Amino acid sequence: MINPFINSTNRFSIYFFIWVVITLVQIFTLNVILELDLGYAITDSIVFNVLYLGIGLSLWYPTRFITFENYSLLKIFLNHTVAAIVTSGFWIFLGYFILDKIFNIDGINREFLSSSLIWRFFIGILFYSIIVSLNYVIIYYTNFQEKILKESELRALIKESELKTLKYQINPHFIFNSLNSISSLTLSDPKRAQEMTIKLSSFLRNTLSKNENLKHKLSDEIKNVKLYLDIEKIRFEDRFELVEDPIEDCDSIEVPSMILQPLFENAIKHGVYESIEKVSIRLSCNIEDNYLKITVENSFDPDSVSKKGEGIGLVNIQNRLKLIYNQENLLTIRKTGNIFKANIYIPLEGGKYSG
Repeated sequence: MINPFINSTNRFSIYFFIWVVITLVQIFTLNVILELDLGYAITDSIVFNVLYLGIGLSLWYPTRFITFENYSLLKIFLNHTVAAIVTSGFWIFLGYFILDKIFNIDGINREFLSSSLIWRFFIGILFYSIIVSLNYVIIYYTNFQEKILKESELRALIKESELKTLKYQINPHFIFNSLNSISSLTLSDPKRAQEMTIKLSSFLRNTLSKNENLKHKLSDEIKNVKLYLDIEKIRFEDRFELVEDPIEDCDSIEVPSMILQPLFENAIKHGVYESIEKVSIRLSCNIEDNYLKITVENSFDPDSVSKKGEGIGLVNIQNRLKLIYNQENLLTIRKTGNIFKANIYIPLEGGKYSG
């Protein structure tokens, strides 16, 4: 980690400003309170404080390597105690040498300088303690921020991985059934077999391309659903119909890709497959309390023996919506008589849905 006071212009400016304030306070103290010569007060204050300004910058490096991870509290205390004594002694010696040999002070100023060495020594230790403590705060705050950032990136990667896993859990049964149907139709109705093969190929190609995108327009999602239903239409012929309410006000709103697919698979599996009557599948949408509400409902035969299923498709939708929008209750399902209804709520800007 680079010295934060050298690496950042703003931090160095603050650090420099603090030493300017300390210097001005010392000049005032020496000149006004202790009644020393103004020229000496300025010289003394600048020499000692400029020296510690430079020493303070160098204290970053021992602080950086004497960490709580590598040393015990006792060793850290002893190391810094020795370092504080040595640093303070070096600071006093160098300041005294400069004032005595270079500026050649004498008289009352020289007497004051000699008598002030003891309390300057303790001030030097105080400066050391403050700067080192500040360095530790910066180090651990920076490490904490980096840890938060890494955890955030890791959560994002995990979330992305979970979303991709859920998106790829498209029910493969209809693909197997479609292939079986194609195999049967090859002999009895080659033209329909060819049509089904082309539609299945288009659907799979479209599905794979959409899996790379987290969201797309509702109109694109519905196009993909219709392609899926076209394939099922070849299998089941006139045993179901799609009733689509107008979506002009909703078609450009972005929704999670492949979010409707499991609902229509559910309608085919538990509605069309198990019913001897023609099944109606209705798709509608509207804006409701800052949410895009998408409703898929289908009729079913309540007297039929329902196939036992794990409900993976509906759980898939619920988990994806929770991961993407960080909200519960964005999928509701209800059975009323011979109607199964599923509602998906897509949050719009600033929306909150209570469920």
